Amino acid sequence: MKKFNFTINGNKYAVDLKEFEDEQAVIHVNGTEYVVEIHQERKKAAKTPKLVRESVVRQPGEGRIERKVSAGGFPVEAPLPGSIFKLKVKVGDTVEKGDSLLILEAMKMENEVLADQAGVIKEIRVKEGDAVLQNDLLLVIE
Repeated sequence: MKKFNFTINGNKYAVDLKEFEDEQAVIHVNGTEYVVEIHQERKKAAKTPKLVRESVVRQPGEGRIERKVSAGGFPVEAPLPGSIFKLKVKVGDTVEKGDSLLILEAMKMENEVLADQAGVIKEIRVKEGDAVLQNDLLLVIE
């Protein structure tokens, strides 16, 4: 309920607005109830602008990541997305299971990627500073 004070022709009126539906209102003026019609011009509804964009046309092969397939050996893949902070091995190095191969920086933390098996580093597919996604091929142990 809203309360209003009006002065009409020098007379003061205390008006309580009880209900308001469509163009009719129930009001109490100085204790007497009235049903009144409201005459008001309708405001034009504001139009919401529509954003018009051209449809995106992709070029053949665009948006696809091609995986590099190893020609044999044991692939070492990125466990999570990040960037290569430091390589600790080079091609031809012999590694044992559990040896640190490289450091992957992800979520502002340095994560060591360890060898899952013993062998010789056959190829390295990344260099320091490269950004990698999860499951990207990092290097191959033979």
